[in-house]
Amino acid sequence: MSSTRNKITVVGAGQVGTTVAQLAAYKNLGNVVLIDIVPGFPQGKALDLQESGCLQVFDSLITGTNDYKDTADSDIVVITAGLPRKPGMSREDLLATNAKIVRSVTEEIMKYSRNPIIIVVSNPLDAMVYLAKKVSGLGKDRIMGMAGVLDAARLRTFVALELGCSQTDVDAMVLGGHGDSMVPMPRYTTVSGIPITELMEPGVIDQLVDRTRKGGAEIVQLLKNGSAFMAPGASVVKMVEAILKDNRRILPCTAYLEGEYGWSSIFFGVPVQIGIHGIEKVIELKLTEAEQAALDTSAKEVKKTINEVDTLLDKN
Repeated sequence: MSSTRNKITVVGAGQVGTTVAQLAAYKNLGNVVLIDIVPGFPQGKALDLQESGCLQVFDSLITGTNDYKDTADSDIVVITAGLPRKPGMSREDLLATNAKIVRSVTEEIMKYSRNPIIIVVSNPLDAMVYLAKKVSGLGKDRIMGMAGVLDAARLRTFVALELGCSQTDVDAMVLGGHGDSMVPMPRYTTVSGIPITELMEPGVIDQLVDRTRKGGAEIVQLLKNGSAFMAPGASVVKMVEAILKDNRRILPCTAYLEGEYGWSSIFFGVPVQIGIHGIEKVIELKLTEAEQAALDTSAKEVKKTINEVDTLLDKN
């Protein structure tokens, strides 16, 4: 990392990107560059955020831009760019469209930043992190995806609401791909160290697990026009903070596997320790046969999507 104030670039000035920029500034994590393809859009968001600095007491400089030159020498880059799936759009169309966007963004970032840590948020998440790694040429320690922190936060929230306890006392672990095949882990979800399997009936736990899997869809259904952005943005900033402050936090993130959990050459949601150099190690949990089977099912889905990304790269 540079000896001066940290530089955080956020690609995409939509609601998730703006939330990331706002929370990173409010936590004084560094100067923030907000970049988007729409002229004036990131500049307006950046100026609005800068003007809140004297009220929220931060000294960070916020830059809005359409030019990747302004992202030069970034310490961390958060990629939120990409399209949401629209009515009538097939999964394959979404993959092809966002693959083009993420590929282009990654190429531009790497022109101006030699060795950043990249956090990908764009969907389909696991495949987009894989694509960004191939395009960037970065080591597996310096590129990761945000999914598990968000999914675990949703499970933590639902557990706290069910038990009527403080959310801060709840820790949760969610493994696997970011989607319907994710694997929430009740045995590794605790309240002040007590597994929720000791505090709830199995049927209640099953309901909370199901709600966690459908957490994003539930918000989309309620909003009617839009998707979650506050919790996703906060999840990204938790990762950014852990890296820049070298907290060496153990968090569920989308990381590159080389044999862990029985899988290789895929990005997958697992607990990792992260600090100033990015991902320091992948932590392997002891799983039951049922848990491993669920994880394998999720990994097969992720592997299929990654193979499709490889096909797209070969065509281009």
